[in-house]
Amino acid sequence: MEPTVHSVFESQTGTWQYVVACPESKAAAIIDPVLDLDLGQLRITTSSADQLLDVVTKHGYTVVRLLETHAHADHLTAAAYLQRRLLQSQGSKVPICTGHDIRKVQATFGPRYRVPQAELDNAFDHLFQDDEVFNIGNLKAAVLHLPGHTPDHSGYQIGSNVFAGDSIFNPDVGSARCDFPCGDASVLYQSMQRLLSLPAHYKLYTGHDYPPADSGREPMPCVTVAEQLERNKHVKEGTKKDDFINWRRDRDSGLKEPRLLHPALQVNIRGGHIPPSLDDSKGRTFLMMPISLSY
Repeated sequence: MEPTVHSVFESQTGTWQYVVACPESKAAAIIDPVLDLDLGQLRITTSSADQLLDVVTKHGYTVVRLLETHAHADHLTAAAYLQRRLLQSQGSKVPICTGHDIRKVQATFGPRYRVPQAELDNAFDHLFQDDEVFNIGNLKAAVLHLPGHTPDHSGYQIGSNVFAGDSIFNPDVGSARCDFPCGDASVLYQSMQRLLSLPAHYKLYTGHDYPPADSGREPMPCVTVAEQLERNKHVKEGTKKDDFINWRRDRDSGLKEPRLLHPALQVNIRGGHIPPSLDDSKGRTFLMMPISLSY
């Protein structure tokens, strides 16, 4: 059985969010939901996540999993917000899930941002093991460990569809950076080859899309394995591993850090749970921001 896939694009961070549903049981999973952070206004809102809830309500779905592909560095996850909203509407707690190597990312960034260990321990409701199988209604889903962009990165194979996060991008975009802690271009190449070894008709759904300015196309959520093998500008068929590694490392050395890096990581290693307010009369929370001193 193939799932029903609803693709919802968040344009500010170029992020694809997905509602993936069993057509028989109406059970659904939400993959990589986004909270909207306006740095200029210092305000977090929920319009993107609410769009996902609208899809769920419109189609009569019951959400059974909130799935993260990895600890994103370019947007805040809305998983915890959706969990609260779904508890109100469905009457049961929907588990927030990600790959078990999130512990490596938490160990790196938790101390850096002074996140209490208890908040890290309780951030996620289930940590998938590599190749773990789970159900979304009558659908079977399999967890694919796809490290390289980050060490914790997972994809989710559901029918002939793989929700690959940032482990591969659309052909004219290519691949994701590997310069975060424990990122590795060699490892990413292997993860991409794992995806490209799947049957040619399988669809690879990406976590982001950044259409090149000269492409004239709209953001698209997926292409087939065959299209990736034919056209992916970084790893099309015949691309040598060393060539990819050298190009990726050279490219990454000139990249700036993501605009939302610090707030994103502080929230995402907590599974989307916002740090508690520090007795602020305006009901605000506080996130750390590293500042370099030049004097």
